[in-house]
Amino acid sequence: MNRWKIAFFTLSGMVAAGFAGVLFLLGSTGNSQPLPPTEVIQEGDANILTVRIAKKDFEGIANTYIREAMKGEKIPVQMKVKEDVILYSELTVFSFTVPVVMHFDPIVREDGNLILKQSSMELGQLNIPPSSVLKVLRDSVKLPSWMIVRPKEEELFIDLSKVPVAKNVTVKAKTFNLEKDEIVLEVSILKK
Repeated sequence: MNRWKIAFFTLSGMVAAGFAGVLFLLGSTGNSQPLPPTEVIQEGDANILTVRIAKKDFEGIANTYIREAMKGEKIPVQMKVKEDVILYSELTVFSFTVPVVMHFDPIVREDGNLILKQSSMELGQLNIPPSSVLKVLRDSVKLPSWMIVRPKEEELFIDLSKVPVAKNVTVKAKTFNLEKDEIVLEVSILKK
């Protein structure tokens, strides 16, 4: 056989294997990081303040804390709060930057942390399962430590207890009603 034919078939096989490998990586979600244990604050150990804010206020606070957590690095996501919680980001696939828009429904857990359950997503013109997009986001975008991407569950966990508000201050979500534009947070200031 001609050596050009051998080179052609070898190169074709390598390209096909690389493409199959990328499809396999996008198709498998892998294991999600377990949720951190809940820290319980006793009632007498803290002064508790209830704060009611609007969607726009929460959006501004969240984006400020994301920016501060990145410490001068490129901001990986931008949050908008409208009828649902929307995260805007960009992913680099094969040296192309593709815009990603992910829509989430917020769920307040008993411990006061938030779970953003993915409801839909837009990834350029591509039709990729949401769990695969979350896996790529988890593996390629550096997020603050208090934002945990869980691709298998198609959700993003926001550990409000780990958001660095101030020393001896923690935040919990009580209500997250976007239809009524009412978000209730509980701020605990630990007594010394």
